[in-house]
Amino acid sequence: MTARHQPPGAAARGIVRAGEADIEVLSQVIADAFFPLAPCQWLIGDETARREIFPGYFRMYVEHAMADGLVHTTPGRDAAALWIPLGTQLPGPPDGYDEHLAEITGPWVERFVVFDGELDDHHLTGTEHHHLAILAVRPDRQGQGTGTALLDTHHAVLDEQGMTAYLEASDERTRRIYLRHGYADHGTPIHLHGGLLAGGDHLAPGQPGDGPRMYPMVRGPGPHPG
Repeated sequence: MTARHQPPGAAARGIVRAGEADIEVLSQVIADAFFPLAPCQWLIGDETARREIFPGYFRMYVEHAMADGLVHTTPGRDAAALWIPLGTQLPGPPDGYDEHLAEITGPWVERFVVFDGELDDHHLTGTEHHHLAILAVRPDRQGQGTGTALLDTHHAVLDEQGMTAYLEASDERTRRIYLRHGYADHGTPIHLHGGLLAGGDHLAPGQPGDGPRMYPMVRGPGPHPG
């Protein structure tokens, strides 16, 4: 990618736009970064299955963002931010998504269907926005400002355009981080409960293993201080 295709200030922060050659490595980066998160443990409780399934699952996200939005990464390909521009209403899934999801996730597919439904029910509507579908940093690179650099790069573009951003924070810790970057809570938290276990056994709300909360958040049009 040439410098003229980079977002404003990206070069100074070491951020580049990913291409098709990066799909495999970035899918693995996301899988490794998200492996221990509570929502991901809720999706697939078995660690071996989670480790096997996640790279293919997140590959769907990366491919979708490259086709319909943009993916930012670092020169070392050790982080990824997936941004998807959306209109006032949430669009349906890409063609073949349900079949592809079932093929990848196998006996865990019902959990993923419940997960998608909960996210869709809480998603921002009524205003055009960019959805930060995923922000992930390779575990050994976390805590070094890489995630902030990825956020700042696209936030600069959104502020220039007067555009809103939306995301789902995976837990209270990441929620607090996003609050510092100009986001605010949007509606009620997403509570992952119930659904089905692998093999079809039901997990009712309140049972052991009842799921965690995620936090829908919105960042209004800039400029933002700091």
